[in-house]
Amino acid sequence: MMLYPPVADIADKAGSRYQLVNLVAHRARAISAETEEQGEPMDEKPVSTAINEIYAGRLQIVKNEETTQD
Repeated sequence: MMLYPPVADIADKAGSRYQLVNLVAHRARAISAETEEQGEPMDEKPVSTAINEIYAGRLQIVKNEETTQD
């Protein structure tokens, strides 16, 4: 069980738990690819890094709104 940061707090920041899981997974894959490309060892797990970025407000979900023209 994850104690810090509280899941409820980061789920609220992401919009829902479903969006939170997708955002963390996407960002963790990107972090893993970046570190592999640079050839550097990871200081902490990519998932932990992604969660901390969301909690700190450095990573957000941007909703696309469709516009229609008449």
